[in-house]
Amino acid sequence: MSLSATAQAVTTEVRPGMQLDLPALEYWFAAHVEGFVGPLAARQFRGGQSNPTYLLETPASNYVLRRKPPGQLLASAHAVDREYRVLAALGAHTDVPVAHTYALCTDEGVIGSWFYVMEHLDGRVYWDPSLPELPRDARRSYYDAMIAALASLHRVDPAAVGLADFGRASGYLERQIARWTKQYVEDTAAGRVPAMDRLIEWLPLHLPTGEQRAAIVHGDFRLDNLIFDATAPRVAGILDWELSTLGDALADFAYHLMVYRMPKLTQPGLAGRDLAALGLPSEREYVERYCALTGRRDIANLDYYTAFCMFRMAAILHGIRGRLLRGTAASAQAQEYARHVEPMADLAWAQAERAGA
Repeated sequence: MSLSATAQAVTTEVRPGMQLDLPALEYWFAAHVEGFVGPLAARQFRGGQSNPTYLLETPASNYVLRRKPPGQLLASAHAVDREYRVLAALGAHTDVPVAHTYALCTDEGVIGSWFYVMEHLDGRVYWDPSLPELPRDARRSYYDAMIAALASLHRVDPAAVGLADFGRASGYLERQIARWTKQYVEDTAAGRVPAMDRLIEWLPLHLPTGEQRAAIVHGDFRLDNLIFDATAPRVAGILDWELSTLGDALADFAYHLMVYRMPKLTQPGLAGRDLAALGLPSEREYVERYCALTGRRDIANLDYYTAFCMFRMAAILHGIRGRLLRGTAASAQAQEYARHVEPMADLAWAQAERAGA
C-alpha cells in the first residue's frame, strides 16, 4: 500500500539498533492479525521517545507497531501492555478517537521485546501550535477539535469501560510527584538540576486541596500526539498512550495547556506570541471551553498544576538524557531533548513562583 506524503514526512529508515526481524514478524502477523497478507516492509516514526514506533507496510494495508526498546530498561517504563489495554478499551466502548488495536505480543522471542499492533491512521500531524500550515480563520476550529478530544476522554467513566483498576483512584499528584522524583534521583548518570531539587521539595508541600474524581488521563496530550483528518478540523486519533493511567483530569489538561506558557524548547510554544493575530483562542478562552465541555465552572490552582506538569516534563527529558548516556535512547532527537532539561526545570520553577513559591 503506497504511503501518503504525511506518512513519508513523519517516518524514516529504521535506525541502527532498532531493526525488526521481518520474517519472524510476518509469521506472527499471520497468526494474530486478521486479514494480514504479507510481505512486510518497515519504516520508523521520527517520534517515540520511550517506545520505538514503526510503520509496517503491506501491499493491501499499513499497520503501526509500538515496542519496548532493546537494551537495559528502567523497571517502571515502556509498559506497552498498558498502552494496548487502554486503546482497546476506549476503542470498543467510547467515542474517544483512537486507532483500532489488533494484538499484543509478550513473547520476546519474536522481535526481542514486547510489542503491539494497531491500525495506521492516515491524516495530518501538526507540530507548531500556531498552525502555520492552515488559514488564519481555520485555526480556532482545530483548537476546538483538539480540546473536544481531550474532554471526551475525561468524561469517560473508567469502571464503565473496564478500566477501574487501570490505576489508583486517589492520590494522583502525590504519586506522580513521587514517581518522577524517584526516576530523577535514581538516574544518576543524567546528573542533578538545582531547579528540580527545589521543585521536589516544594511540590509535595503545596498540593491542591480537594480530591478530583478519578479520570482516565492520557499523560502526554499535545498537538503533535494527534492525527487530524486530512481535510477537516477533526481529530482522527490520539497517539502515544505510554503515560496513561487513572488520575487527575486537571493535571492532564494543564499539561496540554502549558504550551501557552512555553517558549520554543523541545517544541514550539505560544508564550509571547500575538494569539489574536494568529487566529488562536487565548489561554482564558481555552480554559473556559474545556470547563464548558466537562461541566466545570473554573480551574483553581492552575499555576500549581502547570508547575507540576513542567516538572514532570523536565523529569521526562532528564530520563531521555539518561537513556542517551546508557545507549538506549529511541529517537534521533534525543540529544536535542537532553539539552533542554535545565531550561524546562527553570520554567517549572517560574510557574511555582506564580503559585506563591
